Amino acid sequence: MRCRLCGFRAGWFRRRCATCTQLQQVVAANRGAGLSLILDLLLATGAPRAHIEAFLAADPEGAGSIRDQIVADMSNELLQAFGQPSRQSAAEVKRIRERGAWSRYGGRPPDGR
Repeated sequence: MRCRLCGFRAGWFRRRCATCTQLQQVVAANRGAGLSLILDLLLATGAPRAHIEAFLAADPEGAGSIRDQIVADMSNELLQAFGQPSRQSAAEVKRIRERGAWSRYGGRPPDGR
């Protein structure tokens, strides 16, 4: 079978490969940490860069990739530090990322809601 996160071979009757399981444990153990720290910890596992990129791009629940989940956690930590009660989800980060950057800083963003 193929791994549901990275698409590489997972083995018989497995939904995740051993590498993605290890990477998922690293991300779960360091939830709320910065993206650079998490990337350093993921690289320290010894997994190939291509595997880590495939893992971070995976969208296991359809609500945002693992990278979007990490960014949402970082945004929530930042908002909490500023005293804002807002909670940003991975789906909202995905929507913002797909919407793209503003084409003109003084104007409205393109219609892509």
